Amino acid sequence: MKLNVLKHNYDILMQKQIEDLKFRPKILLHSCCGPCSSTCIERLKQNFDVTVFYYNPNIYPQNEFTKRLENQKKVTAYFGDVEIISPTYLEDEYLQEIKGLEGEKEGGKRCEKCFYLRLKKTAQYAKDNGYDFFGTTLTVSSHKDEQKINAIGEEISSQIGIKFLYSDFKKHDGYKRSIELSKQLGLYRQNYCGCRFSIRRDV
Repeated sequence: MKLNVLKHNYDILMQKQIEDLKFRPKILLHSCCGPCSSTCIERLKQNFDVTVFYYNPNIYPQNEFTKRLENQKKVTAYFGDVEIISPTYLEDEYLQEIKGLEGEKEGGKRCEKCFYLRLKKTAQYAKDNGYDFFGTTLTVSSHKDEQKINAIGEEISSQIGIKFLYSDFKKHDGYKRSIELSKQLGLYRQNYCGCRFSIRRDV
């Protein structure tokens, strides 16, 4: 996968997409975890009907996946009218996708493959089930490169034929707001990104 990464202000591009809306669309929002999704859902609910797609086969071990899922459900319950879809946990899907890149540094090619896997699954489900957009919470984290993530989303959008919502949810104090909501809801905040390879760096 060779990314065409161009410098853009993705927050401004998202605002333009929202301004151009002619109706209230349905968005399938890939979510990495409850804390990150909290501020994204709060913002998107103003203009979209939001469904959370908790697809994260990268998370290791399985009890960590389950713990994060439980906290994701706390967030969707808090917002009331937000559904959650969680495909079956299969770490092999992730391990197959990043085969040969196990030794890559965090933020490198292994992570790009991981983003691609999760966003492609989200886009395909969104296309097959009548959503108008797909998007992701990944850009709320200061540890994630929003330029790469949006470039991947744009590429998948073109491949599958469904609109991708650009984002840089770090803007407007998005990360700070996620911490506030996490404290308010008593959410578990993990101390590593998710995969078995990120543990050795973060824990």
